[in-house]
Amino acid sequence: MQKVSSRQPLPDRGSAQAADRFAPIRATIRRFLDSTGTASVAVAVAKDGKILWEEGFGLANRERMIPATQHTMYSMASISKPITATGLMVLVERGRVALDHPINEYLGAGKVTGLAGDASSATVQRVMSHTAGLPLHYQFFYADRGYDPPSMDETISRYGNLVFAPGSRYQYSNLGFGIIDHVIARTSGLAYRDFMRSEVFLPLGLTHTSIDIGPGLADFAAERYDEGQKPIPFYAFDHAGASAVYSSAHDLIRFAMFHLKDRLPEQRAILTPATIDLMHQAVAPANYGLGWAIAKDFGFTRLSHNGGMPGVATAMNLYPNENLAVVVLANTSTRPDFIALDIAGLFLPHYADSLVVRRARPPTRPAAYAATADLIGEWTGTLKSWNRTDSLRMVVRPDGDILVWVGHDPRVIVNDPGFADGTLTGRFPGHLPTSDAGRWPHDLFIGLILNGGKLRGQVNAMSLTTPIMYSLASYADLTKK
Repeated sequence: MQKVSSRQPLPDRGSAQAADRFAPIRATIRRFLDSTGTASVAVAVAKDGKILWEEGFGLANRERMIPATQHTMYSMASISKPITATGLMVLVERGRVALDHPINEYLGAGKVTGLAGDASSATVQRVMSHTAGLPLHYQFFYADRGYDPPSMDETISRYGNLVFAPGSRYQYSNLGFGIIDHVIARTSGLAYRDFMRSEVFLPLGLTHTSIDIGPGLADFAAERYDEGQKPIPFYAFDHAGASAVYSSAHDLIRFAMFHLKDRLPEQRAILTPATIDLMHQAVAPANYGLGWAIAKDFGFTRLSHNGGMPGVATAMNLYPNENLAVVVLANTSTRPDFIALDIAGLFLPHYADSLVVRRARPPTRPAAYAATADLIGEWTGTLKSWNRTDSLRMVVRPDGDILVWVGHDPRVIVNDPGFADGTLTGRFPGHLPTSDAGRWPHDLFIGLILNGGKLRGQVNAMSLTTPIMYSLASYADLTKK
């Protein structure tokens, strides 16, 4: 049954209630700002249908000396995904989109292409849960670089390739949620930003939430800062649905409460409780639902998403069985996730004790790489990018060294090789021969699945610049000689 709670007044910053409970977290946040050079942090907490704490720390804009508050709008990065997924589910409830239908049914000139599997198996549900077989992908377009994002049809035609069989594995893909925002626009008849505003943000009372920085909201937006504490030029994406939302701690905690079924009186029921529950269920083989990561923390179920990109670090954690939600937002890329966990620990004592124990343990080290018998040998095949196909040859030596030849390029050695869960990983100097990858220096990173005498998967061009520019995928298909 849908819970409707009354909006409770926030305690004053100086009130005894707020000071007593949250004083240790305030001290932690101030130490975090001082030690990392982070410009600002904003937090919000809700429990049992009541917003208990909202506050900003530091400066949202250093140059203009604008303090951060609970209404400061931060770039969300990947917290955009559960928000976009909520918009898509509005269309599912209206019968415009079916989760079990192929994503291509809702696309135009740009279609998902089946390289490692049948494109008809790349359903809407699988795209939303990162199990459709799409590659790792991100691409940033900075305002001072002189070029803009391509159309979504062009991006999908170039990079909407299934590099893994649909349903076979989890591969986090911003491109998938770029495709979802395209589906929202095509099936609703409205631009993605307009649909989200009219059908999600305004009905939920999220007045300081928008796609990018909405009209009239510029004065509320936090500047994004680099590691040198300098403003980063504004940037866009070819995956807006994955990354482009701006929101405040005040608005985001209200969005989280809606997903806990603690709908506030001024919020409209844009989704049924059954649909909300469906979004929170993992889609095999992932621990990820429809826009939500799903985990067990010390026996507590946690629904969450975080976000990270240049000048952005965000965390949103929901504990549905405890009816608790925590939001922590920052405008540099230094991660504040531990603050969100510490806040949860204030309400969940066993959780807090377990955090202390876990943090005291030495970090676990990955198993040492060793070439197995089924890897050792010579592999030949192709590397397919969006504009051409090159020959690809790989030799895995008994000592573990991996040598690679791409097209007519000279031999190179793979650095930082790894082989775990049937996946061969590593990086090597090289270039993806496409016009978009050619804009910036990059290395090539491999993620190849060993199966039945074949190595198949993605080879990604990842930029070496600061700030980062892209991860752009090609498809490798190798057979052992």
